[in-house]
Parts: sequence; C-alpha cells; structure tokens
Amino acid sequence: MDWGTQVRTEMAHSVLIVEDDPAQLRYLETVVRNLGYQTFTAPDGEQAVEFLTSSGVHIDLMLLDLVLPKLDGFGVLQRIDAIRPNLQIIVLTMSGGVGTVVRAMRGGATDFLVKPVSPERLQVSIENALRIHTLAGELSRMSRRINGELTFEDLVAESPGMRNVVDLAKRAAGSNIAVLIEGESGVGKEMIARAIQGSGDRSGKPFVTVNCSAIPENLVESILFGHEKGAFTGAQAKHIGKFQEANGGTLFLDEIGELSLEVQAKLLRALQNGEIDPVGSRRPVNVDIRLVSATNRNLLQLVKDERFREDLYYRISIFPIFVPPLAERREDIPELVRRFIARFAASEGKPVTAIDNDAMELLVQFPWPGNVRQLENAVFRAVVLADGDRLTMGDFGQIAQQAMGAATAARFQPSITTPISLPSAAAPTAARVIPAFETNGTIRSLKDIEDDMIRIALDRYNGHMSEIARRLGIGRSTLYRKIRELGLASQTAEPEEIG
Repeated sequence: MDWGTQVRTEMAHSVLIVEDDPAQLRYLETVVRNLGYQTFTAPDGEQAVEFLTSSGVHIDLMLLDLVLPKLDGFGVLQRIDAIRPNLQIIVLTMSGGVGTVVRAMRGGATDFLVKPVSPERLQVSIENALRIHTLAGELSRMSRRINGELTFEDLVAESPGMRNVVDLAKRAAGSNIAVLIEGESGVGKEMIARAIQGSGDRSGKPFVTVNCSAIPENLVESILFGHEKGAFTGAQAKHIGKFQEANGGTLFLDEIGELSLEVQAKLLRALQNGEIDPVGSRRPVNVDIRLVSATNRNLLQLVKDERFREDLYYRISIFPIFVPPLAERREDIPELVRRFIARFAASEGKPVTAIDNDAMELLVQFPWPGNVRQLENAVFRAVVLADGDRLTMGDFGQIAQQAMGAATAARFQPSITTPISLPSAAAPTAARVIPAFETNGTIRSLKDIEDDMIRIALDRYNGHMSEIARRLGIGRSTLYRKIRELGLASQTAEPEEIG
C-alpha cells in the first residue's frame, strides 16, 4: 500500500470562516485552503453558532467578521465563550479603531486583522493562533492526566483501528469490568487505561501504575500488597502497597504476564475477595479498586505453556481490547507529531511550530517498530536539533538513514527518494533511481542530482550524445561541457565532438 497517497501528511486543522460578503468569503477560503487547512463557512453569526454547537465537526480556529447579519461578531464572541471557551478566534473588520480592537480582544479574540488582509499576514496570524491552541490543549491534557481526568477526547484516533479501540474502551468505562489491554510495547496502552478511568465513575480518583516487569522478584509481593514493619530483613517501617494506594481508584498492572505463578495466585485471591494480605500482617485489608491490566505478550499461549494461571487469565480478561501497532494506524501520526512538537517546543524553549511536508511524509512512511514511544522520542530529538521554527528532513537524520537502509529501501523509495528515471526504447531490467536525500536526511544539491542524471543517460543511451541531449532537454555543447567536468568523455560514442 502506498501510504504516501492515502494518508494526509499535513497537520490539517479545521477553520470556520464566518463572512457575509461572498467575494471576501471566496478569498479567505482560497487562502486558508492553500495553506493546507480544512475550511467550513457560515454567512452569518447565528449559523456560525449553530454549526459549532450541532454539526459535530471539531473546529480549531474561527475567522470572524464583526459586521454580520442576524448576529454580529460581538454577539458571536459572547455566545461562543459559553460553548467553546478555548476556541481560537481571529477577528476581521474594515474598522481598526482602538475601541473596537479592545472590545474584540476582551470578548475572547486571539488576534485582530483589518481588511483587506494579505495572505502572508493571515498566514502568520493563523499559525500563531493554532500554536497557542495546540500548546493550550497539550497543557490541558497533561493537567488532566496528572489529576486522573484524562478522557477519550484526549486520545488520537484518526485511524479506523484506533477508533475501534476507543469505541470498545468507552463501553468498558461505564462499568467496573476488568479490562485487559493487549498490544506491542509503546502503542499507548497506559493512555487508554487512563482514559477509561477518566471517563468513568472513578474519574479524579487515584490511578496507580505498576510495571510488573521492572519489579525485582523478591519485592513483588511487598510492592503490590505492602508489608508490616519487621516483616522481613530490611523492612524498617510499614509500607502501603499499590493496591491500597489505588483504593477507590484504578490499579493499572502493566506487563502482567511477567508475574510469577506464586504472585499470580495471591493476585487472584485479592481480586476475588476484594482484600489483600500485606506481608507480615495478621489480618487482611479490604480494598476497592478498578483493575486494568496490559500485556505485550500472548497470555493464552502462556496459559498453554503453564506459565500463566488460567483462572487468573479469565478473571482479568473479561473485556479484552487490542491496540494495533502504529504501523497499522498511520493516519494517527500527523496529529501525534503536532502534539509532540507543541509539548517539546514548550518544554525546551524552542520556537518550533511546524514540520515540512517531506519530513512528515517520512514519519508517516516509517514502520516505527517502537510504536508511539519511538515516534515521541524522534520528535523530541528533532525539536532539540532544530535551528528554525520548522522541523526538516535534516532534523530526522537517524530515521531517514534507517528508512533508506538496504532492508527498507525498496519500501520507502517512492516517498523518501524522488524517483528520476529516463525512458528507454528497450525496457530496462531494473529501475534506476536517483536519491533526493543524503543518508543523513539532508537534501542533495541540484548539481549532484544532475550529475547522476547524466551518468544514467550515458549508460542508458550508450553514449550517443545527440539522443542524450534531446532526452535531457539541453544543448549538445552544454552536455559536452558537463561531461568533460565529470571526466566521462571516454564513455561517449562521439568523442571527436568533444573539443
């Protein structure tokens, strides 16, 4: 599948244009679309408000004319503040009086432009507003994550696979049913678990994560269930286990397949009875937790191999959810990249706000064996390396180099190397491809690409200079000069013409 033609690689936002003048509306719509954004329109204020409240379309930015029929721009600002308080709004008007500007900004406008506005000025205003929108959204998500209030709206689900995951998770969130999230490492299983909690009755309650593969075998029981002072050598104080920390909230057991059979038996008892036995304690402790487990392994196979208890498996997997790898949901990549850029640009104090299309296409095409976690780290590194306000191919040198390696070159040539081949009277046995990028991801110079083209033409047309010049669309004298500079005169069939 040629993902380059089927997955939108630009970071497309949705823009609502509210303008009653047909000519101005066409102009604004053309400019905004040419900038790569999806556009929607409304001819008056009332229709704009209705669109935002009932269309079901998520709008990132609104271009709002102040002079409108039925409901003017100031009325729209007032109504929108109640339904979409964080919507970015750029006001456009023929009057740039100070009083008008102040009133619009107080009403919630992000920017104020006087018509007629140039495409360049509009582009700057839109990009700045969307940068604020993305950063505000990322900060809000981080806050909700910390407070245990993350919801499914915070997940990136542009692909059919992730939409199916979200649909299933939403059904699970409304109950206390035990959920097992399956998928490769790095696909975002913990984010889904957090969204399940944040969308249910336990929203805002403790969300406690346990990485079962990272706990020393001799401490697993103590960490999960706690221990009393003096229960074993080194137990100098009483310790509250993860089950008690999560009491009233959600316990997320990541990589649950790594637990030993002995701990599995105690975990099963805790889940069945709603009580735990801290190490060294004389009496059990009642706990009320919502269990969400995750694994990157085939638990059924572990059951068959007698390495995972069958009764525990059926206890934790009442509601299984499989999360596909990132390579199977490439439609999610542009939005993930946009969010990562906003987060890391803010945390690192970098002015990065966008990414070049060829760099985005590279990211969409890459197989991402490490899934979302690897993509996140790649964007983090790129933001740190970036010198300007846009990420380029050069900022993803490691990814480009891997993508252009021998093992994956055939798969990625259509998007990462620009195919440039010359037709031949006889069909070639193999396509000749001229790479557009160096192995470190930087774009090759036009001279280097031109030199490669001449070499291919010499070989393809057996050194016949007239035919080569005609095919390349250059004069023979120019071709002769370039061949002399390349030191390829001996490969021509007409050496006497090279003076």
